[in-house]
Amino acid sequence: MTDLPAPIQTFIDATNRGDTEAFVAVFTDDAHLEDWGRVFRGQEGARSWNASDNIGKRSHFDVLGVEREGDDYVVTVAVTGDGFTGTSPIRFAVDGDRISGMVIAP
Repeated sequence: MTDLPAPIQTFIDATNRGDTEAFVAVFTDDAHLEDWGRVFRGQEGARSWNASDNIGKRSHFDVLGVEREGDDYVVTVAVTGDGFTGTSPIRFAVDGDRISGMVIAP
């Protein structure tokens, strides 16, 4: 298993403690977020997705595995909360100390 990069750990930790500002701040200004075909852009897109699908649904993530695929990281998480529950891989692109891309695919 690959180590979890710091920005992705921040994403997980901010979600689990319900810290919207830390969650939004870990994304780049031009980040691309995609959740089952729904696309969100930048920090405002991250804020919107967070409110509708993440902290707004009291999500909690437990990391089950991390794999490096080229420049991306695929993090498998167990999700609980008031929205989606189950296990899901999330693909992340990291740019320095922030997340530039996140894709949750069906």
